Amino acid sequence: MHYYLQIQKAVDYIERHLQQEIGIQEIASSASFSPFHFQRLFLAISGFTVQEYIRKRRLTEASKLLLDSDEGILPIAVAFQYHSQEAFTRAFESYAGMTPGKFRKENAVFTGQSPISFVDYQTKEIEELEMGKPAIVQLNRTRIIGCEYMTNLDEGRHYRDIPGFYDEFGRNGRYQHIPHRLAPDMAYGVSCRFQDDGGFSFIVGEEVGEFAEVPDSQYVKFDLPEGKYAQFKAYGPAEHIQKKRDFIYGVWLPESNYVRREGPDFEVTDVRNSTFPEDMRIKIFIPLI
Repeated sequence: MHYYLQIQKAVDYIERHLQQEIGIQEIASSASFSPFHFQRLFLAISGFTVQEYIRKRRLTEASKLLLDSDEGILPIAVAFQYHSQEAFTRAFESYAGMTPGKFRKENAVFTGQSPISFVDYQTKEIEELEMGKPAIVQLNRTRIIGCEYMTNLDEGRHYRDIPGFYDEFGRNGRYQHIPHRLAPDMAYGVSCRFQDDGGFSFIVGEEVGEFAEVPDSQYVKFDLPEGKYAQFKAYGPAEHIQKKRDFIYGVWLPESNYVRREGPDFEVTDVRNSTFPEDMRIKIFIPLI
């Protein structure tokens, strides 16, 4: 419950500042979240990014001024944080299907993006039996050596990128150079080094012994911290794995009594018993307080 109310505070903050320059840091702070975690929750619950929401809200409110006032197109563009009439025109035409001038001349009908209510998302229904409840487990510190890749939450880029990271890691035999591998059939995928702009690192690697060191500069060493985790089973086709991640952040975490603590998410793929993309065997771990 409190997740929805916290995010709604950020939405209300956005609404009050549509005609001002606002950054993700201050938006997230208004809801008492870190910027990255806020963006992840917003995307998982609503289905679109914070930046996309702000853009659509600004263009929607601009469309009202185009119809209800005699204000020039350039002043309206500047008021909604577009630095030129040309940039505003491109964005408006892409969203509304016509230029601002034509929109005003034809007195067009345009619904646009209404202010979102995250409190309404409490009624969002997903089959929990299908998604499965997590096991709450206590894990020891685990050392990983692997290759680090960069991706971003923007427009769901991470969902498109991550399968490619695994493919690159396996196809080029990078696992073969990892020393002191403790579980060669288990591939770890670690989300970490979160950035305010939605960027983050995804490390693909394997668990190694305590004193293992990276073989060369192409590899990184990363310690998964000990502590409490929610462990979700994600078995089935690859598209189901994406739905599972959305379920965790968009439904389970906001509805649960748990709070995500700082630190990396990670997943463990049973490589021997998985077949991409039809039949995957993955466990996803979320750090909890």
